[in-house]
Amino acid sequence: MTQAYIVSALRTAGGKRKGALAGWHPVELAAEVINATLDRSGIDPAVIEDVIMGCVSQAGEQSFQIGRHAVLASRLPETVPAVTIDRQCGSSQQAIQFATQAVLSGTQDVVLAAGVESMTRVPMFTATTLPAQAGLGTPFADRIKQRYGVEEFSQFTGAQMMADKYGFDRLTLDSFALESHRRAAAAVDAGAFDAEIVPVAVVDAGGNERLHRVDEGIRRDATLESIGSVKTLQEGGVISAANASQICDGASAVLVVSESALKAYGLIPLARIHNVTVTGGDPIIMLEEPIRATRKALARSGLSIDDIDLYEVNEAFAPVPLAWLREVGADPDKLNVNGGAIALGHPLGSSGTKLMATLVHGLRKRGLRYGLQTMCEGGGIANVTIVEAL
Repeated sequence: MTQAYIVSALRTAGGKRKGALAGWHPVELAAEVINATLDRSGIDPAVIEDVIMGCVSQAGEQSFQIGRHAVLASRLPETVPAVTIDRQCGSSQQAIQFATQAVLSGTQDVVLAAGVESMTRVPMFTATTLPAQAGLGTPFADRIKQRYGVEEFSQFTGAQMMADKYGFDRLTLDSFALESHRRAAAAVDAGAFDAEIVPVAVVDAGGNERLHRVDEGIRRDATLESIGSVKTLQEGGVISAANASQICDGASAVLVVSESALKAYGLIPLARIHNVTVTGGDPIIMLEEPIRATRKALARSGLSIDDIDLYEVNEAFAPVPLAWLREVGADPDKLNVNGGAIALGHPLGSSGTKLMATLVHGLRKRGLRYGLQTMCEGGGIANVTIVEAL
């Protein structure tokens, strides 16, 4: 039976908005991770058959096929093709799944899945707000408005709807956020991220060059009081910037290969991809689809949630992983054990391959077997990827 393997999984440390990575053009940041993948895997650049790049805000510096530009800015030969995809927050997780499907189909043997987002240089919603300001309209066609009875879909509205539906109060959400920061700080101190992070050169406020290797968003001094003091997004609501994911700059990559490529190029597998699933659901509440997608992935894989040793569930908003835990009957001690996007940041198009790097290295470091990754995505979509560490 044909198998797909991960032989490299890397990411940059996250940069805060206008922080350490603000000076990096997103094309060059993506190229930096591509080059690190070549270095650490030892693969011949010429044998990579495709690069699938996730990116959400495809405007400005991230427009005009950033995947191809990242190839041209890297050490890959120009003969390596690339494509840029947008499945919103799941873009680079979908890149992994497309790469897996290419390998399982036998049409390709070596595919690089990657993602990049500079939320500093290309702010969130740029691709819709600028055209709207220029009188070019919005993506919400009349038929969609009529079908769903809304003028637009909003993740912020969806997050509050999830909190209401599942009965999460502000204290519960803020407590989860605090734990994310605590786990992330402990992970840094224990060197949990060392194997997955690509250090990149940056210039600090004093004009000194250094290597950026620690996620900037972690708040070691966070308390329930400080988190609780942040104003909610809606009057009377429970969602705030402090219990939601942080704006973040970053890039990441996962190299997916066939068994024949392992042997032909002397590669060492980190994990086997066990299942890939994607589902779509209600675009208004939007953020609860990981629950249904997880149930489907487990059923298709022949595994139960108890068989899974670690879960990475993207912390877009605190109600998302909390509702997921309750509804799938998962163990909170296995969830985002090194912290999540509330502390580490959510660089949109890069988050899928970023989380996979953390999941694969986390499984191997702890001597565990199965990992599951999922995230909510714009439009009510969710990806689930199950891997087996080797």
